Amino acid sequence: MKQVFTLYEKAWSGSPVQFAWQKTLGNFLAVIGGDRSVKIFDRHGQKRNDISLPGNCVAMDWDKDGDTLAIITDKSSTIFLWDAITNKTSQVDSGMRDAMSFLLWSRVGALLAVGTTKGNLLIYNRQTSRKISVLGKHTKRITCGCWSTENLLALGGEDRMITISNQEGDTIRQTSVSSDPSDMQFSVMKTDDRVSTRESTVSVVVGKKTLFLFNLNDPDNPIDLKFQQPYGSIVSYKWYGDGYIMIGFSQGYFVVISTHIREIGQEVFQAHNHKDNLSSIAISQSLNKAASCGDNCIKIHDLTDMREMYAIINLDDENKGVDQMAWTDDGQLLAVSTRRGSLHVFLTKLPILGDACSTRIAYLTSLLEVTIANHVESELPVTVSVEVEPSFVAIGVYHLAVGMNNRAWFYALGENNVKKLKDVEYLGTVASMHLNSDYAAALFEGKVQLHMIESEGLGAQEERETRLFPANDDKYRILCHALTSDFLIYGTDTGVINYFFIEDWQFVNEYRHPVSVRKVFPDPNGTRMAFIDDKSDGFVYCPVNDRAYEIPDFSPTIKGILWENWPMDKGVFVAFDDDKVYTYVFHKDTIQGSKIILAGGTEVPYSHKPLLLYNGELTCQTPSGKTNSIYLSTHGFLGNLKDFGPDMLRQMLTQTLMLKRFSEAWEICRLLNEQSCWNELAKACLHHMEVDFAIRVYRTSGNAGMVMSLEQVKGIEDHNLLAGHLAMFTSDFNLAQDLYLASSCPIAALEMRKDLQHWDKALQLAKRLALDQIPFISKEYAVQLEFMGDYVNALAHYEKGITGNNKYQEHDEVCLAGVAQMSIRMGDVRRGVNQALKHPSRVLKRDCGAILENMKQFSEAAQLYEKGQYYDKAASVYIRCKNWAKVGELLPQVSSPKIHLQYAKAKEADGRYTEAVVAYEHAKQWDSVIRLYLDHLNNPEKAVNMVRETQSLEGAKMVARFFLRLGDYGSAIQFLVMSKCNNEAFTLAQQHNKMEIYADIISSESTTNEDYQSIALYFEAEKKHFQAGKFFLLCGQYGRALRHFLQSPSTEDNSAMEMAIETVGRAKDETLTNQLIDYLMGEGDGMPQDARYLFRLYMALKQHRDAARTAIIIAREEQCSGNYRNARDVLFSMYSELKTQKIKISSEMATNLMILHSYILVKIHVKRGDHMKGARMLIRVANNISKFPSHIVPILTSAVIECHRAGLKNSAFSFAAMLMRPEYRSKIDPKYKKKIETMVRRRDTTETEEPTTACPYCAFQLPECELLCPSCKNNLPYCIATGRHMVRDDWTVCPHCDFPALYSEFKNLLQTENVCPMCSERINIADLKKINDCTEYLKLEDEDQ
Repeated sequence: MKQVFTLYEKAWSGSPVQFAWQKTLGNFLAVIGGDRSVKIFDRHGQKRNDISLPGNCVAMDWDKDGDTLAIITDKSSTIFLWDAITNKTSQVDSGMRDAMSFLLWSRVGALLAVGTTKGNLLIYNRQTSRKISVLGKHTKRITCGCWSTENLLALGGEDRMITISNQEGDTIRQTSVSSDPSDMQFSVMKTDDRVSTRESTVSVVVGKKTLFLFNLNDPDNPIDLKFQQPYGSIVSYKWYGDGYIMIGFSQGYFVVISTHIREIGQEVFQAHNHKDNLSSIAISQSLNKAASCGDNCIKIHDLTDMREMYAIINLDDENKGVDQMAWTDDGQLLAVSTRRGSLHVFLTKLPILGDACSTRIAYLTSLLEVTIANHVESELPVTVSVEVEPSFVAIGVYHLAVGMNNRAWFYALGENNVKKLKDVEYLGTVASMHLNSDYAAALFEGKVQLHMIESEGLGAQEERETRLFPANDDKYRILCHALTSDFLIYGTDTGVINYFFIEDWQFVNEYRHPVSVRKVFPDPNGTRMAFIDDKSDGFVYCPVNDRAYEIPDFSPTIKGILWENWPMDKGVFVAFDDDKVYTYVFHKDTIQGSKIILAGGTEVPYSHKPLLLYNGELTCQTPSGKTNSIYLSTHGFLGNLKDFGPDMLRQMLTQTLMLKRFSEAWEICRLLNEQSCWNELAKACLHHMEVDFAIRVYRTSGNAGMVMSLEQVKGIEDHNLLAGHLAMFTSDFNLAQDLYLASSCPIAALEMRKDLQHWDKALQLAKRLALDQIPFISKEYAVQLEFMGDYVNALAHYEKGITGNNKYQEHDEVCLAGVAQMSIRMGDVRRGVNQALKHPSRVLKRDCGAILENMKQFSEAAQLYEKGQYYDKAASVYIRCKNWAKVGELLPQVSSPKIHLQYAKAKEADGRYTEAVVAYEHAKQWDSVIRLYLDHLNNPEKAVNMVRETQSLEGAKMVARFFLRLGDYGSAIQFLVMSKCNNEAFTLAQQHNKMEIYADIISSESTTNEDYQSIALYFEAEKKHFQAGKFFLLCGQYGRALRHFLQSPSTEDNSAMEMAIETVGRAKDETLTNQLIDYLMGEGDGMPQDARYLFRLYMALKQHRDAARTAIIIAREEQCSGNYRNARDVLFSMYSELKTQKIKISSEMATNLMILHSYILVKIHVKRGDHMKGARMLIRVANNISKFPSHIVPILTSAVIECHRAGLKNSAFSFAAMLMRPEYRSKIDPKYKKKIETMVRRRDTTETEEPTTACPYCAFQLPECELLCPSCKNNLPYCIATGRHMVRDDWTVCPHCDFPALYSEFKNLLQTENVCPMCSERINIADLKKINDCTEYLKLEDEDQ
């Protein structure tokens, strides 16, 4: 905030001064001190007049236009009037006898109101000099008043009355107040429904404490606003905005209230602006600012946001503090008086005057100071003091011009200084001026004067020194102009834009626009020019091709246009209004031709005027006389790109492509590295016909196809042809066609349409460009029309497509086929059928047949199908015609079951059942076949076989019904079950006592629980316990099932007990288990059941340990009974089960199994004649003879005989000696008795020594039949084929039971026996595999033991 000047006169010292700004213009300031004179100063602080007064000044006021200042004094009845235009003072006698106390000019007319100390009123009309005296308006001194915009006068006096009078002085309203009124104002209160904006409210301060609001429309309800005590007394208040009042209080408070009836008196804003006191407030509507002064400072707020402090001015020298404060109407100057009698004037708003030439700018920094700067070239700013307050500023390459009215002062710009050259007077008030290096052009009153700034004074140059436009005979007015380095350009009210070439001193171009041209803005080179016309539309004009392009989305509020001065961005310009700057780009070379696009908008701070645009940086002039740089939102990519995220970078990519900044776009794409971004950049390059750059982009993004395509076209010089190719690449085919046709190679348009299959357009082009291609295009077009259903035109084009040339036979055949099909579709059936029959194609016959079939032309359709060898279709159509004879002929070639079915139905209807059956079989209609066999051909065997083969439900029902009729209920039940008619089958079984048959059938089927239950209940009622139990088990009712099984009478196979065990096993119910165990143990009747059942029960329950114990008991019993194989089998099955369940096997079970197996091996070896192996196994058995109590003597006898045969004489002797014991001797078979006795008498101790083999665990050599290693103390696994212990290198296992055997011995055994000696399963010798690593089996043996 700059101080312009300070006024201080000795005569004023010590006491405050009064002052008043000239209204409207603000050019003069009237000041009254304590010296009985009014001094008038201009806005620069120069004294213009000094009016002496006969007494102390009571009041002064300027009229509404600022032409006249009225002054009254306390000692005189004269009114002093000073005329601002003539600088003269005149006097008017008021005619009042008492002293004057109040003075105020009307706000709308030339009326002056004067009040006196006795309450009288004078209304003086300055225009007519008429005076109206009103005596006794008030009873005491009139102290305050105000005029409304309707010329109503409100007055307040010491009589505490407020009167409202009209301009004739008649009182129309009055009211009393509680204390002395002061500071009276008219305004508009804020209401919901604003009907009119008439000033109907008078506000007045009462007793310095309250604010009284008196509404003329509602005089009975005045409003009295009281304020908080700490605020102090009311110093001043101002209305502003929509019914808001700003009030300053003596204690430094600054408050805003609303007068809206619902928020009346509510504080909208409050600030304690000054610590000790506040002396005045002021509002400038044009600045939109409010100020308060107090102590020794001034604080300025923004009215849009009161919280924002705009500026603070401190007057440190003013020790007595500030007093009054007032703004000029335009808000440029703020005057503040102080209590010591000085007056300070501050510049709060400068006229925004500025100009730019290239990158240099000149702008007003004070009322009489211009600054020249060049930020781009980094030159230091130069300030120039000027003689007058300028109304225009112009800057050129070497000169500065400032001026006002019709005068301009020119300054030469040196290296470091500025020199005044001259001043020029023009023939009218200069509206604007522009300079270039040599010339100045001034626009005034519809004319432009072009003249040299520094004339060389050479005679030859005289005619080129100056020229006035237009020439005298031209009847237009120039509205705007511009000056470039080469041209003077101006626009006229007739819409003509003229280019005057200064070098040749003649007009070189003229463009006629429909309406007058308001403003012109050439670019720095003058090759393009933006202009705004009278309709507020914007255009860019190119004088090179004499074309104007409308600027899109051009706001009617646009004030001006600036072109980009950065040399690389030639097409960019901005259009600006008060709030926003719009960035536009003029794209000269695009595939669509030249065009302008709107790139975006940027908000501009309040009161900023753009001066210069350079590389996206907009330099603006501010009201405070400074410049401010704004970066356009469309140029966000100029920062460090690495600082931005992907979303921002994508937005920036769009900006760079709009502005045609491809190198920056390349960098962004490199950072993003997304295929879509590269594609966008490449597409933009094609749009702007930047082929080389597009190739570079496509190569980077890996699009080889586009690179190859562009490489082919990049050398094309024909602009339209190249643009056509690029438009085609961007899929703008209509544009591409127009460009091709305008190029030197129009046939390219036809080729493109053919490639795109746009046959209709291709045909139109072919008529103009290539007649020989019409038949081929017609054919393609016909195909397309046929697809779309336009058969009339398709037929016409197929006919046009026929060439009749043998060279194109295939093409002609397609056309003839099309003619045939279209003829049929159009209803010309005969022509179409004949054509199709003549045509060699089978497919055509089928297609035409299908069309005819749809048209219900069956005989022709069938004929074509048959000719085309589509026998199924032909037969189908013949059936529709009821032509059975033809169908019968075709039937051997027909594969479709549907046709066979139709034929079969027809034959059945004719009663020819044998043929019908064959046809039904071909049609796979088994139900019908079965029906005919049963009902008509009387062949139930065939029907039954058919049902069994096909599992047909319906067929089964039919067969069931057939058997029912014959009374064969068993068969009927079987077929009813097969047909899923279980209820009927059940009922039938019940009725005819065939439930066993039904039960057998149903248990082999997958049936529901309900069916099983119903059978169970039937058997239960019949007391057939076994069957009842079986079906209760099937339906999961285990308790009932067990009960019936236990009640069931015993049979030979004991199946009831087996089923009882299975029931308990499935139920897994402890109660049922205990019940069965009790039964088996004979708890109820004292008759225990066979232990086998208990064993099976434990197995079913998976109680393997109990099962194992039971198994040993059973085996023992079997052994006692002499059933050694059964005993072995029980132990083996248990051993296998425990092994599967990974349960440890007891040594007792393992040993028993081994001894019993050894006994069984004896028979095998003896039978095979291998007496040594038999003898060895018998020795092992005889050593455990206690395990065979019922066969001691026979076993020992066999041992003696086999040992003798095998040459084991000593062993034979020892067993013979055992037989000679008294308890055995009598039981020896007489056949062998003598021989054994002889053997005992003649003892032979010779014995063949038993061979040794290695222990599989520790490799210790021990006899081959020994199963306990004396070295490692391990029980050794034994061979199931020989009974010997296993050796590592001759190991195999049975494929079924997994028991080990010596590979060589087992293989040898299987030559004669084909079953496993342990599990008795059949073994193929090829399945036997030698095991090289038996470690796993040895581990398992360890675990088992």
